[in-house]
Formats: sequence, structure tokens, C-alpha cells
Amino acid sequence: MDGVTISPAAAARVRKIADKQGAPAILRLSVEGGGCAGFQYKFGLEAGPDAEDAVAETDGVKLVVDPVSLDLVTGSEVDFVSNLGGSHFEVKNPQAASGCGCGTSFSV
Repeated sequence: MDGVTISPAAAARVRKIADKQGAPAILRLSVEGGGCAGFQYKFGLEAGPDAEDAVAETDGVKLVVDPVSLDLVTGSEVDFVSNLGGSHFEVKNPQAASGCGCGTSFSV
């Protein structure tokens, strides 16, 4: 997929979660209105991509994004980070004009 990628760390985490659940290693990233900054990221495992989804792949793990969400995340990388605050998926979105402290919502 042009402009949206999934890091090796995120791919490894998706693979681990999917294996535990006996599900395909396919992560859906979507953007919804809400959150403290206007938009929020949503993640979930998928059985497969929809026909209109954009698909990126790293190490055999797929990242799928619907066309509406893709407009808001083009140029982004989905990463998985572990630090003192915990472990979470993080979207490094160059289109985000501002974000919130929790890292799950943004504005453009």
C-alpha cells in the first residue's frame, strides 16, 4: 500500500496475538471521529481484507485500511512500542497536526 506501512515490531505483535486467537495475522487500522483531539485510531484483527481495502504487508502480516481512513493516515507507520507506560500500537502519522497525550487521537 502506498504510504502506509506496518513495522516489523508491530507485525511480530500482531502475529503473536493472532496465533493465540487462532486467527489470521491481519490487522485493521481505521479512523473514527471522536477522542480528545477529533479523530481516534481503532485496531482490530480481521478475517480478511474487504475488496476496497488498501493492504500493506510486513513479514507475512497484513495491515488493511479502508479508503476513508486511508485519506487520514497516508504516510503513516503502525508500530508497536513498549515503555514504562505500557505496550501499545502507535500510529506515526505525519498528517496529524496535533495529538493527545495518550497517542490514540489526533487532529488534521
